Parts: sequence; structure tokens; C-alpha cells
Amino acid sequence: MPTMRKACVFAASLLAISLWGVSIDGAMAQSASNEIGSLEGTWLMESAYEIRADGTRTTNYGEHPNGLLTVDAEGRYNLQIFRQDRPAFASGDKARGTPEEYSRAVLGSSTHFGKLSIDPARRQLIFDVEAASFPNWEGKRQVRDYEYKDGLLTYAVPASASGNGTIAYSIWRRAPR
Repeated sequence: MPTMRKACVFAASLLAISLWGVSIDGAMAQSASNEIGSLEGTWLMESAYEIRADGTRTTNYGEHPNGLLTVDAEGRYNLQIFRQDRPAFASGDKARGTPEEYSRAVLGSSTHFGKLSIDPARRQLIFDVEAASFPNWEGKRQVRDYEYKDGLLTYAVPASASGNGTIAYSIWRRAPR
């Protein structure tokens, strides 16, 4: 009976790990996830920048973007990034903006929500996007290589997601509780 109990505990551990998108043995998962722990909670954006295909660095969301990432206990997430200096619409009416106002509003923000999991063995975050301000991501899986160091979660949006060879980096810090 003790052998059966151990087998059941091991199987339950693997099931719990696989719910977070991890396909490795329990010991490796525990070791790898200790550094970041759960993604559950609120994360505030520290910075965001892009490296273009030619190697130049840019900041599409400005030097100090406003960003919020929330993740619940089931892995449902909501992510929002906004450029601070987006101009208000002169008309005061969202339906009557100028082409420039629409462009700055859209290009100065990025939002999406869905399910988020972590694969600590591959050091990847997996975003299963349900809805997004960029419609091309809706219903798609977005995989991001990540690093967690000194309390900062940094992930890279691959060049293939931008379509123009740019790699974007998002840096987040867990909000104080």
C-alpha cells in the first residue's frame, strides 16, 4: 500500500505541474520554479524597450510606460501597457478622432487577456491569448523566453510576433502586497 500511495502522490504532483504547462519530472519543476514561485498576483511594469532588426534600441511605450499584469490562482491573466504621453483626442469624443490621434492611441497601448502558464525547465511563459488589442494575437499561443533575477521578471517578445524583426522586452516587478 505505501508504494501505491507514493505513486498516487507522484502522479498528483505531475498533474499539478502539467496544469502550469510543465512537462518535466516533479523534482526539476520544484527546483526551477522556486526562483520565481507562482505568477499569481499583481505585477507592475518597470520598463519596456525594443531592439530593431538593425540593432538599434527604441522605446515604443516611452521611457516610463504604465503597465499592469494580473494573474489569478487559476492562471487567468490580464495585461495592459500604455505610453504615458498619449495625447487626448481634441474632440473629446472617441468616435471622432483624427488619424494621428487614432494611430497614437493604438500604437501607444498593448492589452490582452487569457490563460498564462510557466515552463520553468524551458524558461518560458506561455500566453494563451483570448482577446487582444492586436487582433492577430486572438486565439493564439504566444511563447516568451523569460528571466527572473533580482525580483524582476523579464521576457522577450520574439521578432516573429512583431512581423518586422523587432524583439520587444517587458520588465515587471511584483507589486507589494
